[in-house]
Amino acid sequence: MVPDNPPPALPAPLRWLRHPEQGWTHLWNLAYLGFLFVPAVPGLAGDPHLPFAWGPTLLSIALFLPLFVMGFRSHGLRAAVSVAGIIALGCALLPWNAFANTYIIYAASHIAHQQLALRWRWLLLGIVLAGYCALLMAMGAPVFVAAITVMVSVAAFIGNHYQAERERKRAELKLSHDEVRRVAAFAERERIGRDLHDLLGHTLSVIALKSELAGRLLERDAAAAKREIEDVARISRETLDEVRRAVSGIRNAALAAELASARVLMEADGTALDVAMQPLALPPETESALALALREAMTNVHRHARATRVRVALDHDQGRAILRVEDNGRGDGVRAGNGLSGMQERLDAVGGVLSVDARAGHGTRLVASVPMPGAA
Repeated sequence: MVPDNPPPALPAPLRWLRHPEQGWTHLWNLAYLGFLFVPAVPGLAGDPHLPFAWGPTLLSIALFLPLFVMGFRSHGLRAAVSVAGIIALGCALLPWNAFANTYIIYAASHIAHQQLALRWRWLLLGIVLAGYCALLMAMGAPVFVAAITVMVSVAAFIGNHYQAERERKRAELKLSHDEVRRVAAFAERERIGRDLHDLLGHTLSVIALKSELAGRLLERDAAAAKREIEDVARISRETLDEVRRAVSGIRNAALAAELASARVLMEADGTALDVAMQPLALPPETESALALALREAMTNVHRHARATRVRVALDHDQGRAILRVEDNGRGDGVRAGNGLSGMQERLDAVGGVLSVDARAGHGTRLVASVPMPGAA
């Protein structure tokens, strides 16, 4: 359902400034532009004779901002152009600003995100730093300026390289989870299709035989024909109920799919996963609530627990199905905002209960309990 008053869309310039993955947090990196004004503060840079000019510095910032945005929103040639432009700014501003190496550090961070093999990115960074240091020496800059430029640029390159790797692995992991759920859902649909085929094939055959028999008995034995017709109606109602139950299962999250996704997630983290799941016959709504509780629990383990081992168990006791998720992690990463509220609401809807026991240094134990059908 579309809300009556949807939030206004961001203006085009603001949408352009927003990072596709990091949102607005990347704009904090612009704070490093403050180093360009260090030579303007008397005594702060340690040398009152360092070159600084307001006009070229402000002009360079105006030229830098579009290049900065284009660097993280583009790929291929456009991204390379943004890096080249930032490097050119660092070289061109040097006669008017002793801290123009700030732009070289920005360029190093952008080089880390280029779509090149790592060795080629290192080579490109080395060429840029060698050329800039040669320019510094030619202009008579102190050696420590070149050394600082190299050290900070290499640190920025390494940090952004690992950040890009984390983002790539996170995207691959999300795709793996989606694929696992898709395959599990496909397998479940195939199973339901086979069940429907077997169920309907047998039942329709019985209905056809009884209907034919009732037609033959109608003139000779009306009472027997009536009994056959009643059997046809009863079998039809029972079959309809079974078909509805089978089809409703397609729309619910299955524990098997979430458990397969949890295996992928824990393998990516290098965390051992122990599983002890009893096969229980649960209504689709109940299984969906437990499956989503398992998803939230494993997501919290991945994000906060720093565990080396996780145990997932499903069993029953006194007419209730009980899902347990235990880890040996920190035990202090449980927060109300970590999906626990939504988990509790889904369990409440099926008469379930959620309990969480987290102790610092002793891990976290989550227990979700729901009533089973037919329990007293």
